[in-house]
Amino acid sequence: MKKKTPYLYHMVLLKNPKVKHYVKRILPFGIIWLVLSWFILLIESMAMGYENQRPETDITVTWNILLFASIAVFLVGMVMGTVEVSWLSKLFKNKAFWKKILYKMGFYLLFMLVINLVTFPIAASIELDSTLMDAEVWQKFSNYIESPTFLSTMVSLTFSIFVSLLYSGISEHLGHNVLINFFMGKYHRAKEEFRVFMFLDMKSSTSLAEQLGHKKYFQFLSDYYNQLSNAIIQCKGEVYQYVGDEIVVTWEKSDGLQNNNCIRCFYAMKQSLLKKSTYFENTYGLTPSFRAGLHLGQVTTGEIGALKKEIFFTGDVLNVTARIQKLCKPLKQDIIVSEQLAEQLKGNGLSFESLGSTELEGRKKTEKLFAPKFTS
Repeated sequence: MKKKTPYLYHMVLLKNPKVKHYVKRILPFGIIWLVLSWFILLIESMAMGYENQRPETDITVTWNILLFASIAVFLVGMVMGTVEVSWLSKLFKNKAFWKKILYKMGFYLLFMLVINLVTFPIAASIELDSTLMDAEVWQKFSNYIESPTFLSTMVSLTFSIFVSLLYSGISEHLGHNVLINFFMGKYHRAKEEFRVFMFLDMKSSTSLAEQLGHKKYFQFLSDYYNQLSNAIIQCKGEVYQYVGDEIVVTWEKSDGLQNNNCIRCFYAMKQSLLKKSTYFENTYGLTPSFRAGLHLGQVTTGEIGALKKEIFFTGDVLNVTARIQKLCKPLKQDIIVSEQLAEQLKGNGLSFESLGSTELEGRKKTEKLFAPKFTS
C-alpha cells in the first residue's frame, strides 16, 4: 500500500470539517495582523516622508524587507490565533470580558516582546546583507532597544493585540460564522436558500432543573452544550439558537445531505455524551439525553434587528421541524425526520422505518414521518 505524500496528507487534513473549522477561526488573526502592519507602516512612512530618517535604529524598508516582515507578521498573527482558539480563550472563559482582555494583553505582550527581539536582528541582517554574527547587526539591535522606535513598535503591537482580542471576543459571543457573514455582507439583503434544520430537546429537563437548582443546572447546561459542540463541527453543522435546553442546528442543504451529515450528527452527539457519562453521573447524578426532529425546506435568510443585529431564518420549515420534534415523545422515538428530508438522504448504511402519516399541531395537512437508523 502506497504511503500518502505530505501534499496529499495535508489536502486530506484540510478537508476534515473540524480542521477547516479551526482554520477558519484562526486565519482572521493572521489577516488582521497583516492588514494592521501595512496600515501602520503606511502611516509611519507618510510621517517620515517615505525616507528612513533614523538609519542607525530603523530598518530601511525594501521589497525584501517588506516581504519578510509581511510573512513574519502574518505567521505571528496565526500563532496568536492558534494559542487563543486552542488554549487561552478556554483558560479565561469564566472571566469578565474586561478581565479577559487585560490578562491576555499581558500574556501576548510578553510573547510579542520575545518575537520582536528575535525578528529584528534577522531583518537587520537582511538589510545589511550580512550574517547574524556581524557586529554591525548587533550594534543596530542595541541602538534599536534604546530608541523611540522600539517604544513605537511595542505600541503598534499592543494595538494589534487589542484589535485581535476584540475580534476574538465578539466572534466568541456572536459565533464565528455569524460574524464573518456580517463582515462579508452575505445576508445584508434577504435571500432564499434551502436548509436542513434539527430541533434538539433534552429529556426530562424540567424535573432536572428543579432537582439541581438553577445555579447547578446552568453549569449542567454549559457542560451539556460543550460536549455536543465537536459533533456539530465534525458534521458541518451550525448552531442557530440555544433556547433554554433546546438547540437548533442548521446546515446548508448540500452540507446537511453530504454523507448524511445531519443524521450522523445526531448519533455523534449521542456518542459524545456516552463517553462523558461517568463525569455527568458523578457531577450531576445522571447523563443527559435528548430527542430530535429534522426537516428540509426553503427559508428566507437575512440580517434583522434594530437594537441588536442577528442572522435570522424565517419559513414554514422551522415551524414544521419544531412540531416534528414534539412528536418524538408520543411516538417513542429519539429521532424523527420528515418525508422531504428522508427522500434526499442516501445510502451509506442508512435506512428508514415509516412512522405513518401524522397531523402536526396547528396544521391540517398530514406529514409522513420516518425514524432513521444506521445499519452499518
